[in-house]
Amino acid sequence: MTSIQTFPLAGRVAVVTGASSGIGAATARRLAAAGAKVAVLARRADRLDALVDEIRRAGGTAIALGVDVTDAAAVHAAADRVAEELGQVDVLFNNAGVMLPAPVDGVPAHQWQQQIDLNVTGLMNGIGAFVPQLIKSAADKGVADLVNTSSIAAQNIFPNFAVYSGTKAFVTHMSRTLRAELGAKDIRVSTIEPGMVATELQDHVTDAGVHEWLNGARSQFDWLAPADVAEAVTFLVSQPARVNVQQLTLMPTRQAS
Repeated sequence: MTSIQTFPLAGRVAVVTGASSGIGAATARRLAAAGAKVAVLARRADRLDALVDEIRRAGGTAIALGVDVTDAAAVHAAADRVAEELGQVDVLFNNAGVMLPAPVDGVPAHQWQQQIDLNVTGLMNGIGAFVPQLIKSAADKGVADLVNTSSIAAQNIFPNFAVYSGTKAFVTHMSRTLRAELGAKDIRVSTIEPGMVATELQDHVTDAGVHEWLNGARSQFDWLAPADVAEAVTFLVSQPARVNVQQLTLMPTRQAS
């Protein structure tokens, strides 16, 4: 007999942004395996289609929406479609982001703006589009979850990461403050702060010095896998309604800072 422990998220509807690879894709798989209906959002629609096929073959329920989260109108349209096709959203994993560290004196302004647009504005577009549904779901079910992806860079100091770290500090502090506002409406707001995770995020780095530093770090210790973060997100949203894990930091065992 199937038990509630087997599918702790049965009856819940989850949205995962940045779901075409890495942490987002792994979390979509894990939430679906736990019983949630999952909508996956990202720009690379072909990858989303493959992910949805995988989830469905495993017995889960998922839909793919090719969306650029920096486009507020597109995110709001996606929110309407998810509600129509899967039901009212009660889990939002706000995960889309980009990391483009570089020395500030090189003035890579286009990369600064790209990180701000995706890591800050894109995150807020997701909140603006889906929080109304989270409020309604919390009123109906007694709980809803907003989980935002930050980084250990929000707390620790890494040379050449000033703009990226600044965007992630925004995510962490905004989430703490938002929890005070939404907690009274039974919406749990959580931030997950991973250390080094083996994803394609590092492949986008264009600065040769930073790229060399990252490769050196990868050779020195085992980085987290996307599945590790996915497991942590599932843990957060599977807690009893009275429990809000406000902030969760995951580090590779041998990563010192």
